[in-house]
Amino acid sequence: MKKVLVFLFLSFGLFTLTIAQEKTNLELTDLFDLEYITSPSISPDGSKIVYVRNFKDIMTDRDYSNLWIVNADGTQNRPITQGNRRDYAPVWSHDGTKLAFLSNQQDDKVKLFVHYFDTNSSVALTNSANPPSAVSWSYDNQHLAFTQFVPAKPSSLLNIPSKPQGAEWNAAPIFIDEMVYRRDGGGYVSPGFRQIFTIDLTGGTARQRTFDENNYGSPVWSKDGNSLFFSANLHENAEFEPRNPEVYQLSLSDGSIKALTSRFGPDSNPTLSPDGKLIAFTGSDDTFQGYQVTHLYVMNVDGSGVKNLTADLDRDAGNPQWEANSQGIYFQYDEFGDTKVGHVSLNGKIRTLVEGLGGLDLGRPYNSGTYSLSANNRIAYTLGSPEHPADLAVWSGGNSTRLTALNDDVFSYRKIGKTEEIWWESSFDGRKVQGWIVTPPDFDPNKKYPFILEIHGGPFAMYGPSFAYEIQAYAAAGYVVLYTNPRGSTGYGQEFGNLIHHDYPNHDYEDLMSGVDAVIEKGYIDTANLFVTGGSGGGVLTAWIVGKTDRFKAAVVAKPVINWTSFVLHADNPVFFTKYWFGANPWEDIENYWRRSPLSLVGNVTTPTMLLTGERDFRTPISESEQYYAALKLQGVESAMVRIPNASHGLVNRPSMLMSKSASILSWFNHYRDKE
Repeated sequence: MKKVLVFLFLSFGLFTLTIAQEKTNLELTDLFDLEYITSPSISPDGSKIVYVRNFKDIMTDRDYSNLWIVNADGTQNRPITQGNRRDYAPVWSHDGTKLAFLSNQQDDKVKLFVHYFDTNSSVALTNSANPPSAVSWSYDNQHLAFTQFVPAKPSSLLNIPSKPQGAEWNAAPIFIDEMVYRRDGGGYVSPGFRQIFTIDLTGGTARQRTFDENNYGSPVWSKDGNSLFFSANLHENAEFEPRNPEVYQLSLSDGSIKALTSRFGPDSNPTLSPDGKLIAFTGSDDTFQGYQVTHLYVMNVDGSGVKNLTADLDRDAGNPQWEANSQGIYFQYDEFGDTKVGHVSLNGKIRTLVEGLGGLDLGRPYNSGTYSLSANNRIAYTLGSPEHPADLAVWSGGNSTRLTALNDDVFSYRKIGKTEEIWWESSFDGRKVQGWIVTPPDFDPNKKYPFILEIHGGPFAMYGPSFAYEIQAYAAAGYVVLYTNPRGSTGYGQEFGNLIHHDYPNHDYEDLMSGVDAVIEKGYIDTANLFVTGGSGGGVLTAWIVGKTDRFKAAVVAKPVINWTSFVLHADNPVFFTKYWFGANPWEDIENYWRRSPLSLVGNVTTPTMLLTGERDFRTPISESEQYYAALKLQGVESAMVRIPNASHGLVNRPSMLMSKSASILSWFNHYRDKE
């Protein structure tokens, strides 16, 4: 409990009286007090961990982050950087004496810094207009490689006469001829490409190493320092085959580039073994399915001897990191709502070491997490749970230890809902479906509670047992919440994920309704007060649900797809959506596009429905919401539209956007709750 100190001055001295304050439910503005860690980076010897501590400022409505360092036993937890700024992406040098990181601490520009532990000082190595990213150290610890956007001169076929000197004309027309001309969160694409650079610790001008019209992935140094490995899609038809990057080797002496992989399908995340002889990477053979499991591969540094190490694991393998003896690889994967760290030997033997990674999505319970590995096989990772956002934990010799508790101050005076796992069988085909029930604080199973079904997006994504501000806000308002992983979710294997292949959102409906029924069977749900909401893919399913049933009192359809034809031609990646989610262009398969569109069911809708979308959403553009809003109004359905200014698809550009989203949903549901 939070302690309130009251000082009483009496004739015989000063006394301290401690009064216990009762805990109260979470409030929407508590979002600004929540913190979480990202990017745990353990030192090569495993003795120290640097991590990013993320926080929010209620006055500036901004997200900030600083670097902290702690001993692996949890002692001496202290800041390396401080202040309202963005310090992130820490990377230890191989000798453990230095730390590279990115920061805007000097001005608005993000620069590459190196922190020297012997002098406890940091030096900026770059001062470019565009921020560096994907930093890696050479093995002699004297050089750094990174990627950086290099602007190009806009090309245009338009021959526009010049305005007279002093004339006030409208801005010149913008000529666009690229397939992908805008990206969600980034806006309209500026001309230019992400190139590879290197820089010495002595500073000076960074040296550009690639110069063509391609975007290059994270560079990794060779053992001898003479080349860099990276992943990129350098094929001539990359614009129309976006899921076909290869692993390449760049010679620093002459700039030549050699392809080390050649199959059709994504090969990425190259990671060099400590002995410099092997490369681990992730990828798959592209079969144009909506969901394809990503495997972990290993090959010789010349590209020969490719071997799939996780062929027997029907889960996505990612974030490969070599053990010091080069005889095995650590990696992470998702399974049944949990994120885990596994280990695979070079002969393909797999074992699971760490569970409970998560806590990186503060808004909704997407179970994302990450880890880093030391030379003595100690693991630092983000520890998530339904009770708290990501904290720092360390695993060593089979034992895990939690090192931080960043939000104990908030939870000392705020109550949160409890999370319970639930499984049920789908009424469509009897398949097992997993979900989680969150009950309000001070829950009494003998009472009746209003109910919210909250649906994840993706659709190829995974919820899990994670703390989620939005879910806890609903519980604090007195609702029982069900969130779940219906068919199409990841973490259950390729077959389960592809049950929606070229059929989404058809049979997720039965999965979700069966889940609602399973919670109702517990006896504490007020069946006259059922509500439904979801964002992105969850918005698709929410609109689909109200077109199929009137059992819900009200609905909030957030950032949805309503009309698949308009969506695939207006979203930020038309090639991907048409090729992988439909297998044909809209004019080639009109019936399939229409039968899967929630707009086709709008004539059935009677549920009061609110639309909610960011005005700068280029993934599911707000025109989708506008279509549905107009259709609902024409149908005479009680409806409203909420537009979040300056917000892209994630609705988290600024903390107040996330708070406003949750507040808007609760306002709509509370308006109809108990209403006859």
